[in-house]
Amino acid sequence: MSTVREVTYQLLRDLGMTRIFGNPGSTELPFLRDMPADFQYVLGLHERAAAGMALGYSMGKGQAVFVNLHSIASTGNGLSAVVDAWHSHVPLVITTGQQDRRHILGNPFLVSRAVETVKPYVKWAYEPLRAEDVPAAIARASYLAVQPPMGPVFISIPMDDWTHECQPVAVRAVKPAAAPDSAALDEVVRALDASRNPALVVGAQIEEDGGWHEVVALAEHLNADVYQQPIPPRWTFPRSHRLFCGGLLPAQQPLADQLARYDTVVVLGAPLFLYYAYVPGDTIKPGTALFQITNSPADAAAALAGTGIVGNVGVAAKYIRTHAKARQRATAAQTLPLQPTAAYPITPAYLFSILNKVMPRNVVIAEECPSSKGDLDRHLILDEPGSFYSVPNGVLGFGLPAAVGLQMAHTDRRVVCPIGDGSIQYSIQALWTAVQHKVPVIVIVLRNGDYSALKSFCDFTQVGRNVAGMDIPGIDMVKIAQGYGVAAREVDRPEELEPAFREAFASPEPRLISVNVAKGGQTCMGMDQSVNPPRYR
Repeated sequence: MSTVREVTYQLLRDLGMTRIFGNPGSTELPFLRDMPADFQYVLGLHERAAAGMALGYSMGKGQAVFVNLHSIASTGNGLSAVVDAWHSHVPLVITTGQQDRRHILGNPFLVSRAVETVKPYVKWAYEPLRAEDVPAAIARASYLAVQPPMGPVFISIPMDDWTHECQPVAVRAVKPAAAPDSAALDEVVRALDASRNPALVVGAQIEEDGGWHEVVALAEHLNADVYQQPIPPRWTFPRSHRLFCGGLLPAQQPLADQLARYDTVVVLGAPLFLYYAYVPGDTIKPGTALFQITNSPADAAAALAGTGIVGNVGVAAKYIRTHAKARQRATAAQTLPLQPTAAYPITPAYLFSILNKVMPRNVVIAEECPSSKGDLDRHLILDEPGSFYSVPNGVLGFGLPAAVGLQMAHTDRRVVCPIGDGSIQYSIQALWTAVQHKVPVIVIVLRNGDYSALKSFCDFTQVGRNVAGMDIPGIDMVKIAQGYGVAAREVDRPEELEPAFREAFASPEPRLISVNVAKGGQTCMGMDQSVNPPRYR
């Protein structure tokens, strides 16, 4: 009979999870020893980086990914990445070691209560009662992780379990439910047919459900204006499309004002609505027919208004398109943003305009530069599916490891990570992994020497600027990157930007470009509509 360890490795093969992301500790050594040759271990020097790279790889591949962390210590260090996976609906199968079963009762060093720690942010957290249940628990977790809405799962495994005897575990198919209720969708169809001026709001779940092309086809069928959900973790509609009107603002009254001229609004694959600062007002103008189609029962239940419909967003978009009447109307010509000037110091707007000029059209952006979101949104034009990923919950540390994982998944595309000089510090260890695995990610650090997003939010909330901890001088990003083995350079003058970007895209290795940018600028998260207006019309 095989051991738990042998059965688990065969199970992971059968599930297609032969790339393991992790950071090892003493309680994981019995599993990691003599790893089979057909497996690859991706080491992160910090658990936030390890789990964050797994998250990026999972989003890029669209499949469950195996993560192996160390007991409660590693779970705590990597918890922010687990929270990212929870909010982004990413199917990570996370395992950690537990102390030896034979003396857990005595509370030995490194005994773990990780199952209790992670429960709010995983779909299932479990420590098997018997050693021989470990492979079956991992299989069950993997099936659950990919059910909509997808998300992370967690298994704690005592270190002595791996040598026990165990029966093989056969992989089986567990098909996800797909179609939303047709009678509920018929109600949406009737409202659209009766509408004089409908609008669509697109959200990240469109890509989770493989619905990009169906949603574009629906928008064109209806000739409806399209808005991006507030603070989007993904972009799910072509930015240069004639129907795209920009992003919604993350506050009640400003958002309601943006949608005030529409009599029917259909939200596809997003919460209704995600707010940031408290600006009281209506969720939607009274009398507007409001529908939310989501793969998340929790999002449907949490909505403050409208009719919620739960099911696959792509399937719903196709149903509505094939049942609703086609609409004809003239659309206004696109008004592209003014091209920023080559000022000194370099502005984020100019940086992103040059990046947009140089980057290939199938580029993938994984960003974490909260104080420059408005400029990034205005000047980066992305029209391909799977092209944009951003912080899903405001917890810093997402961007760099996600970019490394995405680049591992997308060997045929180039991944670029625009990131603040403050944000990159939270998971900077991912640079080392990029070098070790020859991952050609391009990291662009917007270096302004402070927490500009916080300063802007101080202004927006009228707190004032007399707040401690707003400045971060004395960080040399080039030397830090070079210390991890990354080829890096500093850019200070606007005329240096384009050559630096072109050099990075021509390189087959990871590159870091530290750009000195102007301080201050935008209001955080585009909260001031005059700073971050809809990009078109």
